[in-house]
Amino acid sequence: MELEKLLEKLSNAHGISGYENNVKQIMEDEIRPYVDETRTDKMGNLIATKKGDGPTVMLAAHMDEIGLMVQYIDDNGFLHFVKIGGWFDQTLHSQRVVVHGSNGQITGVIGSKPPHVMKEEDRKKPVKAEDMFIDIGAKDKEDAMKMGVDVGTAISMDRDFVSLANGLVTCKAFDNRAGVTMLIDAMRQISETKVNATIHAVGTVQEEVGLKGARTSAFGLNPDVAIAVDVTFPGDHPGISKNDSALEMGKGAVITVVDASGRGLIADRTVVKWLKETAEENEIPYQLNVGGGGTTDATAIHLTREGIPSSTISVPTRYIHSPVEVLSLEDLRFCADLIAKAVQNIDKYF
Repeated sequence: MELEKLLEKLSNAHGISGYENNVKQIMEDEIRPYVDETRTDKMGNLIATKKGDGPTVMLAAHMDEIGLMVQYIDDNGFLHFVKIGGWFDQTLHSQRVVVHGSNGQITGVIGSKPPHVMKEEDRKKPVKAEDMFIDIGAKDKEDAMKMGVDVGTAISMDRDFVSLANGLVTCKAFDNRAGVTMLIDAMRQISETKVNATIHAVGTVQEEVGLKGARTSAFGLNPDVAIAVDVTFPGDHPGISKNDSALEMGKGAVITVVDASGRGLIADRTVVKWLKETAEENEIPYQLNVGGGGTTDATAIHLTREGIPSSTISVPTRYIHSPVEVLSLEDLRFCADLIAKAVQNIDKYF
């Protein structure tokens, strides 16, 4: 239940790429009791360190969510925007959003030209994001600016955490507040035992727009080994096949062997062995992932300096990069447990 409450708190928070401070504050408050020190680096990454003898391990969970940003305000007060991160345009249409103005949060809705006045051929085509706009109820451009909206104002989805049947939950931003949740809980477990390692639990920034925070924090920390903590898509619902993803919700933590067909991460074999054997020894259900698309902070981390042995532990999550992502709380627990148990026996492998 505590894990669910933490996930709800983090997922309901707003923090698009480059604007992660709200999320960072929650993460720092929650993780501080379990580490020796916390600090924020120049890029904005949160680095929480638990000191110990032995190898140094970096655990990285990105704090940012995909979102939008005001590009310009037209004379009638409608907001035109650019996408921050990888949106599928059709998921944006008719959504309610939060506009993070300088005077506080403003509710808006994403609109477009109504189908009633479209030509027949246009009604058959999906509406592109560039043809959408945000209506905040402003009378004109001046009125919108008085509300605290300007070019560069961040925008996120207006969705709250809700439970579904059979231990499933849905919200925006499980990518990657689920990872942040798992990381905090793993550090809670680790704090209750003696660990022969120094652990850097890192909340990274700007993952969704180029794995940026992972690259800079890994360079500064230069760990012996690293695990990225994230979400990944399963192949267990209509519209996708096992050829696209053999992963399933409810079948446990996901250990990455390869992602993006090797263009992203080819995981270090010793790291994969370490995570597999840890899961088996502790009877934690797990799945291996060889993926054709999508990657994580581990890609940037493993290419830092002379190379850092890395892999990823992920929770299977449906409808990633939408406002209605879905995951299993049981899988979330398995992932947190695997992270904690792996760190506790890291000195056997590194």
